[in-house]
Amino acid sequence: MDALSRLAYRAGGGDGRAMELFIETSYEPVWRLCSALVDEQAAPDLAQETFMRAVRNMPRFRGQSTALTWLLGTARHVCLDELRTRSRRRRRDEVFAARRPRATGDAAMDVAASDLVRRLAPERRAAFVLTQVLGLSYAEAAVVCECPPGTVRSRVARARAELIGWWEDDGQGRGEPAAGSVSP
Repeated sequence: MDALSRLAYRAGGGDGRAMELFIETSYEPVWRLCSALVDEQAAPDLAQETFMRAVRNMPRFRGQSTALTWLLGTARHVCLDELRTRSRRRRRDEVFAARRPRATGDAAMDVAASDLVRRLAPERRAAFVLTQVLGLSYAEAAVVCECPPGTVRSRVARARAELIGWWEDDGQGRGEPAAGSVSP
């Protein structure tokens, strides 16, 4: 049995000094693997996560492979988790970017449109933004708004009618909200 594996056994049994030596001895290869699989900037955090997982699982280390092999396997899983998270985050950001309202090229028009949406009653504004800006289905928006889908449809329809009315008041979106527009 190699020295690192002996340290792992002792550390798994509660020997704090053995745990310190285990981490000191194995940190560099773990960092290098994390750096190679993900990137150098993330390597310290990924190495730390690897050791956090290893410390939790140290009492279960059975020596079926060397401690370094076991630890590098843990590091590999940590890195794969990070890469999956980054991929999901990148896809999410791409979806949000695709759904982001496009500027008209006329800054005054964009400000006026945003101002009109902000004037909607909060319930109508939420339903409108969730469905028309973010692209959620009425059912999804209903979950977010904690109301039935029919209520979301009604709020969106009323929001559209108000927005069109305000916009048409002077053709530039400066019309005042109609009386009673605060209701859901």
